[in-house]
Amino acid sequence: MLKTNLTHALSEKEHSEFLKNNENVMICCGRMGPMCIPVYEVMEELENEYPHVKFADMEFDIPDAKVIRNLPECRGFAGLPFVVYYKNGKVVKATSSIQSREQITNILDENFRTNGNK
Repeated sequence: MLKTNLTHALSEKEHSEFLKNNENVMICCGRMGPMCIPVYEVMEELENEYPHVKFADMEFDIPDAKVIRNLPECRGFAGLPFVVYYKNGKVVKATSSIQSREQITNILDENFRTNGNK
């Protein structure tokens, strides 16, 4: 399990349930490495600012992480973490490698905008 304060998707079933039960989801699939930790930290900061988005992590090296590793949107990715944004269970954006707070909030605002709430 990753050592973050995020919700952990520990299996393919938990990943599926998380998508089924939440309209807007950001899942970061990675390790506790130098490219991943900054993304987890930004996600932890954003949880209170984006209450209409659910944030989670998934350990890249577990077999069930194939649900993210094998996505067509992630096929050409070479660097960790793989970050996938879902709206109503469908992938709306996927990124790889380190992302800044600004890059992440731009994606959240573009894909998960709500009335009166970015």
